[in-house]
Amino acid sequence: MNTCVGSSTTVRDESHPFPIFSSVPPPPRQRIAITGAGIVSPLGLGWQANEQSLAADRAAFRPVELFDTSGLIAKTAGVVDVPAENLFHRVPAHKQALVDRGTRMLLLAIREALAQSGRETMEGIDAMVIGTSAGAMPLGEAYFENARQDPGRVPSQLSRAEHYQPQRQMSSIAAEFGWHGPVIIVSNACASGANAIGWAADMIRSGRAKRVIAGGYDALAKLVFSGFDSLRALAPSGIPRPFDAQRDGLALGEGAAVMLLEAEDARQSDALGDVAGYSTATDLHHLTQPDPEGKAAIRTMTNACAQAGVSPAQIGYVNSHGTGTPFNDVAEAAAIAAWAGDAVKNIPVSSTKSAMGHLLGGAGAVEAVICLMALRGQWLPASLNVREVDPAVRFDLVQKFRHARLEHALTNSFGFGGTNATLVLQRRTA
Repeated sequence: MNTCVGSSTTVRDESHPFPIFSSVPPPPRQRIAITGAGIVSPLGLGWQANEQSLAADRAAFRPVELFDTSGLIAKTAGVVDVPAENLFHRVPAHKQALVDRGTRMLLLAIREALAQSGRETMEGIDAMVIGTSAGAMPLGEAYFENARQDPGRVPSQLSRAEHYQPQRQMSSIAAEFGWHGPVIIVSNACASGANAIGWAADMIRSGRAKRVIAGGYDALAKLVFSGFDSLRALAPSGIPRPFDAQRDGLALGEGAAVMLLEAEDARQSDALGDVAGYSTATDLHHLTQPDPEGKAAIRTMTNACAQAGVSPAQIGYVNSHGTGTPFNDVAEAAAIAAWAGDAVKNIPVSSTKSAMGHLLGGAGAVEAVICLMALRGQWLPASLNVREVDPAVRFDLVQKFRHARLEHALTNSFGFGGTNATLVLQRRTA
């Protein structure tokens, strides 16, 4: 089983005071069809449950009970109700505990995507490209706790160390389907899920594959939650307010989403939509803070639209990265304004993190599936919890669910270390 980290062909722009490395979008050669999609989020398990929650402007934050938060400022998150039963039928009962809850969510998403495309197995799938930021972090935490409490006790520790690795979790999924194809793991912080989908589309566009399952996942973990809390990045109230003038931080969540992508000339199922454009770039500005001018973000939006063959004015919806932190939202608002130009005031934008939290490595994939839902249903999800719109916002901030006509949707994913990714999805009418 092959494992790869990172993505994109890159070039360096020497004219910029901070070096920018960005993907050069290859010319479109054929349509990249989305024939199946699966989603698991704090808003629900599956497409229908998530669509209903978004239509109801529902938020899904509640106290965290997976680990102790008594010493932390934030105490709530977007938590998924993972089914209690054993989801893996080919994993022995005594090893079920070694399958991370994030991987269980990913399995549910994959099953839904396959079913939506009329498949029961992964036969005929050429590759699986999965993005994650934390992987099976809770197993690493369990390893540490066991080592700290009883250094001489070794039973089960080797298994925890083995299954902590994301490629081992993906092996469990491959084994569940009896599938032996290559697995590519992308770990580009919060852009991982979007990068995975973009990389999969590039594999098909370049002729290296005909069918690829791609997406991302992450589960809540104490180490990650505590890290964000120590950075004072989490909203003390537990409620994120993206693009609000008084926003005070993000909320974490968990989830998974995947898409089954197929080359148009080999498509075996009805298409739900297309991945029309993708770009990734690195701004190298700061470890945790975005470039205030959003130069790399502007580049990814511009290049993704160029690959899709559309102008900003043709984008009917932007699912923003929109974390709700003071630095991110103003930088992204500036980048969207610079990218869209005079068209910015007519472009609807929202952040669905306001409803479910930041899903880290799973965020880009979940938000891409939400864009697909919006294109299919001809509606726009809302940015919730906004009391006073930040003056930096020049676009049409969607604050309540509404119906709309749109042919293209764009989604942004930005991560720590300056990694940026943008996907453009296109509606299918036939």
